[in-house]
Amino acid sequence: MEIGVISALRRADEEAIFEGPRQFGLKTCQLVNFWDGSLWTDELAAKIVKQSSDSGVYASAVWAGWPGPAEWNFTGGPVTLGLVPVEYRTERIAALKQSADFAKKIGVPAIITHCGFIPENMTDPLYDGVVQAIGEVAQYCESLGLEFWFETGQETPVVLLRTIERLGTGNLGINLDPANLLMYGKGNPLDALDVFGQYVRNVHVKDGMCPSNGDELGCEVQVGQGKVRWPEFIKRLKKIGFDGELIIEREIEQGPEQNRDILQTIENLRRWLNA
Repeated sequence: MEIGVISALRRADEEAIFEGPRQFGLKTCQLVNFWDGSLWTDELAAKIVKQSSDSGVYASAVWAGWPGPAEWNFTGGPVTLGLVPVEYRTERIAALKQSADFAKKIGVPAIITHCGFIPENMTDPLYDGVVQAIGEVAQYCESLGLEFWFETGQETPVVLLRTIERLGTGNLGINLDPANLLMYGKGNPLDALDVFGQYVRNVHVKDGMCPSNGDELGCEVQVGQGKVRWPEFIKRLKKIGFDGELIIEREIEQGPEQNRDILQTIENLRRWLNA
């Protein structure tokens, strides 16, 4: 398992795309576009390919955002996130296809996104349309020789497994964010591996707490201080044969505290991996 970090693609950072992972002594990262599809240019693709070669850092995947509102909560989330809301679905499918085109240009194996609060009830009127929309993007990725990975968060493990089985394409995988499962109250990360472990391709190294009330998500905390139980989780990943990247994601403001937390997480991960 290779340790990496998130590397955000912003216009101000285009000349130092891989500086983040390089400064931490890491060899990989996950590129995130932060919702700006206008960044996906041939010029940027060429920069990424060159900078990757020059720095010795490779991108494991592209995390692909989409246009329109996004509320990361239990109230607005179900009607704004991913491919669930009908009113944004067409433009978001197009945006994800554009991200796939870009991923192909820079030579990464997959795109990743949040698909939203996929209905747990298969008889929900939204269910078939959501699955068809995801399938359209997945099939487009497949036509480019790419995989499509779901980031966990708004759906339970069994809903995610069901969606993968319904679609049946051979290019589907999971970017497992164990903290998200806890923060959204959707599942236990260790148990989730029993449900969909065979599909896990990439992992977000993040930690979090369960919701403390019925209206608000649980909070993110420094890795090792939450409910993920990272040493056990690493052992379980080894047991199921996972050999993908461990991408550290510390969702606080960039600066000394974030850097300190990332360095501590790298140290802990190396210890847990060698245990």
